[in-house]
Amino acid sequence: MAEVTEESLKSELEMFGIPCQDESVLDKMVEQCICNRIQADEMVLEWVAYSTTKNGLQLSMASLEQFDHEVLTKNHKSKQGFRKEEPYSRTLDINSLQDLIKAEEEEENLLDSYCTPAKGSQKRVLTTPEHPQSKRTAVLLTSPGLLLSPASFSPSLTPSQKYSQRGSKGEVVVTFGATQGTRWVGRKAPGVGVQVDFLEGLEDSLHCSYKYMFQRLRDVRNVLTEKVEELGEVLRSHFNIEEFSPVSLPAQDSITVLGQVCCDSNGKLNAQSVLLEAGPEQGGQQVPVVLSELKEYSLFPGQVVVMEGMNTTGRKLVASKLYEGVPLPFYTSEVKMEGDEEPTNVLVACGPYTPSDSLTFDPLLDLINIIVRDRPDICILLGPYVDSKHEQIEKAQVTETFEAIFTRCIESIVDGTRCVGCRLVFVPSQRDIHHHFIYPQPPFTLTGLSKDQAQRVTLVPDPCTLLIDGVTFGLTSTDILFHMSAEEISSGTGSDRFSRILKHMLTQRSYYPLYPPAEEVNMDYEKFQSFGQLPITPDVLIVPSELRYFVKDVIGCVFVNPGRLTKGQAGGTYGRLLIQRNAPSEDGKRVSPCLAAHVVKI
Repeated sequence: MAEVTEESLKSELEMFGIPCQDESVLDKMVEQCICNRIQADEMVLEWVAYSTTKNGLQLSMASLEQFDHEVLTKNHKSKQGFRKEEPYSRTLDINSLQDLIKAEEEEENLLDSYCTPAKGSQKRVLTTPEHPQSKRTAVLLTSPGLLLSPASFSPSLTPSQKYSQRGSKGEVVVTFGATQGTRWVGRKAPGVGVQVDFLEGLEDSLHCSYKYMFQRLRDVRNVLTEKVEELGEVLRSHFNIEEFSPVSLPAQDSITVLGQVCCDSNGKLNAQSVLLEAGPEQGGQQVPVVLSELKEYSLFPGQVVVMEGMNTTGRKLVASKLYEGVPLPFYTSEVKMEGDEEPTNVLVACGPYTPSDSLTFDPLLDLINIIVRDRPDICILLGPYVDSKHEQIEKAQVTETFEAIFTRCIESIVDGTRCVGCRLVFVPSQRDIHHHFIYPQPPFTLTGLSKDQAQRVTLVPDPCTLLIDGVTFGLTSTDILFHMSAEEISSGTGSDRFSRILKHMLTQRSYYPLYPPAEEVNMDYEKFQSFGQLPITPDVLIVPSELRYFVKDVIGCVFVNPGRLTKGQAGGTYGRLLIQRNAPSEDGKRVSPCLAAHVVKI
């Protein structure tokens, strides 16, 4: 650092037209430069910026004291903090690595001294060629309880008090179907013979990651246009409509128009802000819609509808009739049902698997114990596994990578249920901080599973449609119920909000019919067109949500919201179902394959 003198400061000040003949002021500035380790030109620049914000403050001893306190001291502290972190970003040699390991061990020992001694040390063992991991330690680490010990993830070893003190454990809060006398236990040999396949085959499903974050508006528009045209053709043929009229063409007679519902602003949709946007074949324009003459309606942004009404001026459509969408048919199996087939026991749970005030996986360990006790044939586990909304993750208070936490979580589930032998289906969530933040979301990638473990595990995308023992399951971990509940408007329908939203999913033939999507959903529309649509109407559709748990039959499809395994600091719920592929009845009517269902408190 070059020496700062009174002459250098004086010449820098003169460049900005600031006269200074007072030697005491120049002495003070030299002192400040030395104390704060800055050059003369930096000092003058800082002073000019400061004096400008103070309406041309004059240079004096008093103003320099004020300048030192408000600017220089703060800048010096921030530089010190930066320099303090600097050594850890440089290239490390063997000596500095050993120093870091030693410092980490001392820090762990210090933390242990403030904790209540546990039964057996859970401190992480540093394995090196000179100090290999013992066989005893390796065996102990295969226990789900030890793999998921909080010491592995966070300096805080305090388990959630509210979760551990919860009441009503195992209480059944929702029942569906013939549950009286039902035994919620799997087959004698769980998992054996249970077929889990993608309905459309692996090659036609989203089975790997893809490139995203490059999406042209034209491509989005094309996807939305094709959706309007496709559903419009279904409605036209189902209701025998001759043709659709342009929405903005003035007509003195009643017209029938096709379009997509949207809002006239960025706010929430209401009865006065409804617009109908036609496809390119009908002019591609928007027209306000008056809903006062409709006896009943249920609308949301992105919904494809057919409306009948008057548009005498071409500027406003007074709707008199609304045509509802038509759901897809159910899946029909070509395989004949055997007479002595046993029902399949399915367990469904949705994350988070930790309380919000602790990174202990106690709820997940309790769920593993339930799986071992009830021995279901198949477990469908939906994310998030490592929740991006968890307080300690948001504050970066974990001591391992997110991928390492996730791997331990999955290993604990696979190892903990090995004695049961049940099939495991893992569904990702957009709240999984270690996974791709995109919808549709590719499946997890797991490495290190043995051949026996891999045969039990099925990794699926969000959303997906599975065929489980001849019964179709629709799965999505995205909270479409919560998102659509905030946008849907209705009048005179006489049904509850959940039933209306669930029916919209079937009639719009989509896992996520809302447009524009919620801010937290990062949508890739080209992949959504391929992998986000319903190929058929599923027999069972799993729709976990922050909203209240339920099991509902909506036009033949059984919707299950199992709730979340934890609700904040408290325990949550999980679901269980008995399914059996049914032979067609004699009168040709379809019989639901979902025999019974429960939602149970953890």
